[in-house]
Amino acid sequence: MKRTYPRHIAAIIDEVVERSGLTDTLNDQRAAAVWIDVVGPAINRYTSRRYVDHGTMHVYLTSAPLKNELQFVKERLVAALNSALGAEIVKEIIIH
Repeated sequence: MKRTYPRHIAAIIDEVVERSGLTDTLNDQRAAAVWIDVVGPAINRYTSRRYVDHGTMHVYLTSAPLKNELQFVKERLVAALNSALGAEIVKEIIIH
């Protein structure tokens, strides 16, 4: 029987996710989850749905004035999301 050395559970999980090809899907889910932390509870209250598809985050808002205001700060939102994630996952935001 081959002896193996102890490894951290995080390293084992990362290896399994990478082998199964789910890294991109997991990153997309992480990006959608971090939206709340980036925009805060006031803006998140008007968010009805959000998801990331191939580097593009789609955000559905229930407030037309808020939608208009967020159109002006999309680049800053992308930078803040990627900064919170620690990697360049979100390339564009589309606000619906």
